[in-house]
Amino acid sequence: MYLSSIFTDPRLIDIAKSSLQPMLEGAVMYTIPLTIISFVVGLILAVLTALARISSIKFLQIIARIYVSIIRGTPLLVQLFIIFYGLPNIGVTLDPYPSAVIGFSLNVGAYASEIIRAAILSTPKGQWEAAYSIGMSYSQALRRIILPQAARVSVPPLSNTFISLVKDTSLASLVLVTEMFRHAQEIASRNYEFLLVYSEAALLYWVICFLLSIVQQFLEKRMDRYLA
Repeated sequence: MYLSSIFTDPRLIDIAKSSLQPMLEGAVMYTIPLTIISFVVGLILAVLTALARISSIKFLQIIARIYVSIIRGTPLLVQLFIIFYGLPNIGVTLDPYPSAVIGFSLNVGAYASEIIRAAILSTPKGQWEAAYSIGMSYSQALRRIILPQAARVSVPPLSNTFISLVKDTSLASLVLVTEMFRHAQEIASRNYEFLLVYSEAALLYWVICFLLSIVQQFLEKRMDRYLA
């Protein structure tokens, strides 16, 4: 049995040990930073897009709707290929890492904007009225009252988006970013132990996502601690 031989065959044990370090390095040096940077940039873009969607300015609404529609209606892999392989045809050449950041950020921005927009709209209208009654402007009410409440509602779905982004970064290997899965591909192509190496990569992804889910639960409890 192949599975039992993983724990008894010295060759497979050596491959497992030798492949672990480069994949961990890829995770620490590329996968995790790529996830964090893309999520932060995407979150900023998501807030701006959500505010544009609920704005009374028609032009901003249209631009935001088109952006969300395009990103949600096309595969992430196609978007990465357009940015990295397609843009050079019009004279815009980007390195692999910036291309991946742009692609993932645009993707997160579109999906997270709908989460944030729904969270803002779920805030009772009485909160707006109370803010206006004490002399707050629209921007002050949004910044001091509405967005903090929307943030609490948004934590669970945004956390899921972040965890999904960790897994989606494996697509960056196709635009030559040497993240964790790229290392797994290179290792497997040398020793032909595809099942062992890819299973090891899957295990690392699972461990990262499991730890993030613990952080998510902690954040949810922190956000709910002052609620009745």
